[in-house]
Parts: sequence; structure tokens; C-alpha cells
Amino acid sequence: MSTIVFVHAHPDDEATATAGSMIRAAREGHRVVVVYCTDGDPGEHGDGDVPDDLAPGETVAMRRRGEAEASAAITGTARVAWLGYADSGMTGWTQNGTDGVFSRAPVEQAARRLAGILDEEGADVVVGYDWHGGYGHPDHVMLHHTTRAAAELAVKRPRYLEVTMNRDLMRQLFVLAAEMGLTGENNTDGFDPDAPGDDGNPIGTPEAELHWAVDLGDDVTAKREALACHASQSDVRQLLALPVEAFPFAFGTEHYIEPGRPPGMVRGWWLDAD
Repeated sequence: MSTIVFVHAHPDDEATATAGSMIRAAREGHRVVVVYCTDGDPGEHGDGDVPDDLAPGETVAMRRRGEAEASAAITGTARVAWLGYADSGMTGWTQNGTDGVFSRAPVEQAARRLAGILDEEGADVVVGYDWHGGYGHPDHVMLHHTTRAAAELAVKRPRYLEVTMNRDLMRQLFVLAAEMGLTGENNTDGFDPDAPGDDGNPIGTPEAELHWAVDLGDDVTAKREALACHASQSDVRQLLALPVEAFPFAFGTEHYIEPGRPPGMVRGWWLDAD
């Protein structure tokens, strides 16, 4: 059995990106650990979601930690760890320049914090993000650099993978969604994976550059349940507004890059590979 550490920028990122793989790994008896680099709090004067039902004394960070723990219970995650940085927000948000946000941290500092967790766990596998964090979010890009560096610093160098989005598949799914009448308000209206993301690059990764496509099968139902744990976030609520029967089309496959692996996307489970 292996210990797999999934590194994510914010609570809820695991639910859209790797929850299906986490569920499968835990079901097969592997130890699953998730590390969140930020607390998901946009800050007192930030531009992100602030739930309107916070209890007296409850902060956004407290709410999102609770949501993360609820998601972990569904995915079978054995440990939820926090790297200790604040949320940088989307590109252009007020808090981008605030001290203490993840995107402004020295990479070596963040990498050593993460490497410490990898060493504590004796991680066999660590999963980060692709080179532009899927769509250029400052914290996602920082996570890419941090995770790659931490894998090099760990005493026991783990196998390293990067979760990403299949740009070609997303393009096909958008056409299918349009045919199904799902391209409207609160769904996929205006979505274009080839349009510039936060950093000016298209979203995700071309299929020709991918190495793994993991079919979630029935685990996609539990993945949606994990996503529902993060209902404080408006973008999550929009995704949950998709018809239940449409969810597997959009989120039923998780895609990974494994640097150093020969070219070609394998449809299979990366834990079955040497």
C-alpha cells in the first residue's frame, strides 16, 4: 500500500480536480493525505465569497476548514494538513499584494514546509498542479512550483504527478452541453477552454501532452458529494446546478501529467503502474 499526498491551493479544489482518485485510492487501502496551501479566506476586505450565514465569531477560514473536513470524510482522506498561507485571490483581486498570501511566499520556504509533511508521511506519491495551475490562478501557479521543489527536497523522493484538465475534451463537452441546452445562465454560457485564462494561456493541457486519464466510474457520485461539502462558494453552487445526470460527463474523468513518462495518454489507474 502507498501513501499519496494530494496538494491543493484552496478548500474545494480537491473536489473538482482529484476527489475521484482520492476516493479510489482510499477504497483500495492506500493512505490518502490532502494538503491545502491556503485557508481559502479572501480576507476582511477581499473580493471572494463570504457566506451570509456565518455564526457569531465564525470566520470564512473556519467555515472552509469545516467544509474541507466534511469532504475528507467522503473521500476517505486520512489526514488534512494546512501549509499556513492566506488566499491570494484571483488575478487582480485586492489581496494579491497582501503580505502572507501564498503567491507572494518564497518558493523555498513553502517547499520546505511541504517537504516536511512529505517526510512525516513517508510519501510514495505527491500530486501537484500543471505548470500554469490549470487556468493561471496565482495560488495554483505557486502550488506547481512549490510541489515540484518539495518533491526534490523530500528525504524519500516521491513519485510526482500533476493534475490538469484535458483541453480537447473540455472543448468537446462544451459542444455537447450546447446540444443538450445546458449553455445558459448558471451553467456554461460563454465558456471557452481556448480563451485566455488568468495568465493569458488557454485552460488546461492539450490531450497530446497528457499521460493518464482516470475513469471514475461510480465514484463520480461520491465526488459530487464531496463537492457539495463546499457549498459556501458560489462557483461550487453553479457546478452543483448542473443536472445530476450531466455531472459524470463533466467530471467523470481526471487527467494527469507525469513528467518523465513516455508520451501518450493511458486510460487507466496510475497506481497500477510501476
